[in-house]
Amino acid sequence: MRREWVLFLLALGLAAVAGAIVYLSRPNTLVVAVGPRDGAEAALLDVYAQALARAREDVRLKVQHFDDVRDSARALQSGRADLAVVRPDVLLPDNGLTLAILHDEALLIVAPQAQGLESFPDLARKRLGIVERHGADIPFLTSLLGFYDLTAAAEPEGGALLGSSHVVLVPLKPSEVTKAVQENRVDAVAVIAAPASKAAISTVRAVEMASADKAVGFVAVPDGEAIVQRMPELQATTIPAGTFGGRPKRPDDDIKTVGASYRLMARGSISRVSVASVVQHLFEWRSKLATAAPLANQMKAPEFDSTVAATSARLPNHPGAVDYFEREQQTLFERYEDYIYLVAFFGGTLGSGVAWLGQRLARKRRERIDVVLDRLLDILKEVRTARFPSDLDGLVTETDDLVADVVRQARERAIDNRTVSALILAIDAVHAAIADARRVLDGVEAGDGSRLRRTRLVSLQLPAAE
Repeated sequence: MRREWVLFLLALGLAAVAGAIVYLSRPNTLVVAVGPRDGAEAALLDVYAQALARAREDVRLKVQHFDDVRDSARALQSGRADLAVVRPDVLLPDNGLTLAILHDEALLIVAPQAQGLESFPDLARKRLGIVERHGADIPFLTSLLGFYDLTAAAEPEGGALLGSSHVVLVPLKPSEVTKAVQENRVDAVAVIAAPASKAAISTVRAVEMASADKAVGFVAVPDGEAIVQRMPELQATTIPAGTFGGRPKRPDDDIKTVGASYRLMARGSISRVSVASVVQHLFEWRSKLATAAPLANQMKAPEFDSTVAATSARLPNHPGAVDYFEREQQTLFERYEDYIYLVAFFGGTLGSGVAWLGQRLARKRRERIDVVLDRLLDILKEVRTARFPSDLDGLVTETDDLVADVVRQARERAIDNRTVSALILAIDAVHAAIADARRVLDGVEAGDGSRLRRTRLVSLQLPAAE
C-alpha cells in the first residue's frame, strides 16, 4: 500500500465521522396533523412550531391542517403524520400513544331549577337541547343514553306523550338557547365543552336568563367510572363547585360527569427521545405559548401512578412522554450506547485486522529485502568463481536490477538503518569483488595471449633454424 492511499483512507474516515456528526446533530422534523383548521388546538401548535424553529431546537414541527379532528386522527393512523390532535371518542388511531392532554371537555347539562332534574336518568321523557359544537356530540349523547337504557327519539306528533325510556334530542345554536327554554321546547340544555370555556359559561347564563327566578340546576352523570369501563374513549370528570361564579356560587357542589379529551398523540414508532423533547418544550414554554394561544393554560399531563400504569393504561402514553414526566430522559451516551459499544467492538476488531495486515505487509517487505540480501551474497560467491568476463557482465546487470529494486522499496516504505547498512555492505562487497575479478580475468587473458604468440613464433622459427 502506498502512503497516498493511507492518507486517502484517513481523510475518508474523517469525512465519514464528520458526516455522522452532522447527521446526528440535525433537527428531527415531525409532521403534526391538526383539526379543525380554525380551532384553538391549531393555533397552539402553530405557535409552538414557530417557537421551536426560533429556538433552533433539535426537534421541529411541520403543521398540517385538516377540516376536522377525525381527519387529523386518520392522518396519524395512515402514517401520513407523526403526531396528531385526536379526540378519542371521535376516532382513536390504533397506533396512537398520548403525549399530552391539550384540554378536557365535559358534558355539562343545565336546566331551570324548577325542572327538578338532578341526575342523568331523570332525563327520561324530557326534551334535551344540545348546543352542537362538533359532529360527534350527538353520537356522544346517544351512547350515554344507551348506557342508562334510554333511547333518543323524535318529537311525538299531536301532543302524544313520550315513552318512559325516550329522550328527545333538540339541536340548538348558542343564540337559540334562551328562547328554546322560555318556550318550553326543551327542558334542559347540554353542551360538551371545557367547563371554564366561553361556550360553557354562555350556555349556563342563557338558561339562567330563561328561568323565572334566575336559578339553574346542574344534571350529574354519577356513574362515570362504570361508563368509562364500557366506553374507554371517554373519561370521568368533575366540575368543581363555583366554576360559574355567582352569589350563591354555581354549582354549589362538585358535579360528577363524563367528558372527552383533545390529546396530542404520536405513532408508537416515533423515537422516544424526539417525543420527550416535544413534550418537554411544550410544557416548559407553557407561559410563553399562552400569550398567543390561551389553550396552553389548559394543558396537562396524563394521570398515572407508575411507568407501568402509564404504558398500559386504557389510552396508553408514549414511552418518550413518560421519560419526561418521570424525569428519566436519556443522556447522549444512553441514547447511543448500543452504537458506541458496537463501534468499539467492531472498531477494535477492525483495528486488529489493520494491524495484522500492516504486519503482513511489513513482513512481505522484509522478506523482499532478505531475498535481495541473499541474492547479493550468492552473487558474491559467483563472482569469485567466474572464469570469463561475460559471466561478470551478467552478474553486474543483475546487481544493478537488485539495487534499483531496493531503491524503489526505500522510496515507498521506510527501511530500518540496520537493513540499509547490510545492503550497502553487500552491494559494496559485490562491486569490489567484480572489480577484482575483472582485473584478474583481464590479466589472465593478457598472459595467455603472450604465451600463444611466443608459441607461434617458436613454431614458425624452428624450420628456419634447421
